[in-house]
Amino acid sequence: MRIAIYPGSFDPVTLGHMDIIVRASKIFDRVIVATLINKDKNAVFTADERVNLLEKSLIGLKNVEVVKFEGLLVDYAKKVNATTIIRGLRAVTDFEYELQLALVNKKLCKDIETVFLTTSPENIYISSSVVKQIASFNGDISNFVPKSILNDLMGKFK
Repeated sequence: MRIAIYPGSFDPVTLGHMDIIVRASKIFDRVIVATLINKDKNAVFTADERVNLLEKSLIGLKNVEVVKFEGLLVDYAKKVNATTIIRGLRAVTDFEYELQLALVNKKLCKDIETVFLTTSPENIYISSSVVKQIASFNGDISNFVPKSILNDLMGKFK
């Protein structure tokens, strides 16, 4: 069984994230969307809220599950027998950082590969940061996030 992990903060999940998840679900037998608990980041949504938003967004994808984790990603990957880490790339600027992470993870565990999926053109400008900024000014984020969680997101920013 080919198990992949798609890690991130998902604060909040966007259509760009969804695009990567859906495409990964067609490549791998099982995709684990791993929501990072990072005490150094000031997340708007708690880890449990992010898991809930992801689960609402992913209804119907039978081979995708959502978890939260903390610690080293490669340690979690070994724990769940994942052999692949999925990373999304929006632009060339993402590549340098993502390549660095991939090389560090490879050094920590030679059996885990990183696969980069490029963002679809219609999602290239979407980021969680942009969504949070627009929502904080009561702007329309409906073109950036799954419709199933739109009300949840707007409720958080009111």
